[in-house]
Amino acid sequence: MEQVTRAGERAASLTRQLLVFSRHEQVVPQLLEPNAVIGDLERLLRRLIGEDIELRTRLQAHVGQVLIDQGYLEQVVVNLCVNARDAMPHGGRLTIETDQVELDPTTPMTRSAVPAPGRYVMIAVNDSGCGMDREVQSHLFEPFFTTKEVGKGTGLGLSTVYGIVAGAHGHVGVYSEVGVGTSIKVYLPRAGADAAPAAAAVAAGPAPRGSETILLIEDDEMVRGLARGALEEWGYNVLEARSGGEALLLCEQRRKLPIDLVLTDVVMPGLSGPEVVKRLESIRPGLRVLFCSGYTSGALQREEALGTGRAFMQKPFTPAMLACTVRKVLDGPA
Repeated sequence: MEQVTRAGERAASLTRQLLVFSRHEQVVPQLLEPNAVIGDLERLLRRLIGEDIELRTRLQAHVGQVLIDQGYLEQVVVNLCVNARDAMPHGGRLTIETDQVELDPTTPMTRSAVPAPGRYVMIAVNDSGCGMDREVQSHLFEPFFTTKEVGKGTGLGLSTVYGIVAGAHGHVGVYSEVGVGTSIKVYLPRAGADAAPAAAAVAAGPAPRGSETILLIEDDEMVRGLARGALEEWGYNVLEARSGGEALLLCEQRRKLPIDLVLTDVVMPGLSGPEVVKRLESIRPGLRVLFCSGYTSGALQREEALGTGRAFMQKPFTPAMLACTVRKVLDGPA
């Protein structure tokens, strides 16, 4: 069950990455221990690289924490390992290392980036593959540049790594020799003891409960069923609607029934979430509203389409995130 949960969380993380790339917005970083992330990825990496490549890890104890989106950090490690695998078509050795290092402006980096002085966590991926000459290294992080055959590489793996690391105020160093192998080192700023992520993580422990009545409007049957089941398990009374029109009819039929919160999808066939809420507020002023959606950017325009200050929850979300967000909105001002 723990493996199933991790797989689901990793799928949700990948979905968020795709959404972030599509709308060109920054993600919310988290305080992470690279050693733990690499440890969780190890089984996946062994399947990716194949049995003819030996995978070794040399993780320095107490290497520290970094401030970065977990999905992004996983993507950096996976992309580097896949690239190393492709450089060893006949097998070889792949080593992942971590360490704590001090950098200063004189430390050589790829693309002549000048690192800010300070402590960094280094993640190195070393392979015993074919290596690269200086000409290939000079183009290594350019989008769509690849030395692989047509149909076997997009040229986006290392450019994505460079973009993620640069966005986290980190640096990348490359050392390679033809016929010897390649070492790519990622340097991420080490988070201090007083560092905190931009958004607080969902607290561990039991989900907060309640007894209020929630109007759930969701056109996707599976999402609606899961949300309703979770909310009812936490003690809430749930009114279920498959569309905006059905939600309006339900409210018309149950005028005397109090509704403490409207939890609605944004983009639905017929009436959209904001349109439904606008009509509901005309007959039930002061409603607490929580919007949720998997769509992004132009489809939402949160401040304009949803209304300034409206609570919003991005899909995909975990049951714990749903519980905490619902409780926060119910305890907040109408």
